[in-house]
Amino acid sequence: MTQKYHHVRFRWWNPVNLNVLSEELRPKYPVKSMEYTKDPTSLYKDDKQELVVKADTLTARLSMFRAVLNQEKEEQFTEKDKMLREDIHRIYTHDRPTPFPWSFNPEPKIK
Repeated sequence: MTQKYHHVRFRWWNPVNLNVLSEELRPKYPVKSMEYTKDPTSLYKDDKQELVVKADTLTARLSMFRAVLNQEKEEQFTEKDKMLREDIHRIYTHDRPTPFPWSFNPEPKIK
């Protein structure tokens, strides 16, 4: 099974507060908080929390600076999927990891 929709969105300068975001999204979607093992020597030791948010066919994995949207198999987006996509685009406003004009990440066409 291949992923048919995969898109990454970013925030630049200011991280999202995942606890606040979880409370904002929880009335509309199931939200699961994930904690990963922290390596005290890692540059990213404070970035080991993630939220997993699910709509009908679309899943979003959210960290402080990045959102990864996935659809496991090709299906038409439902209204709830479209709503989740719009929410993620509102919160993670950029389609590349830096403000510099390289590393473009065009969004795949959606059905």
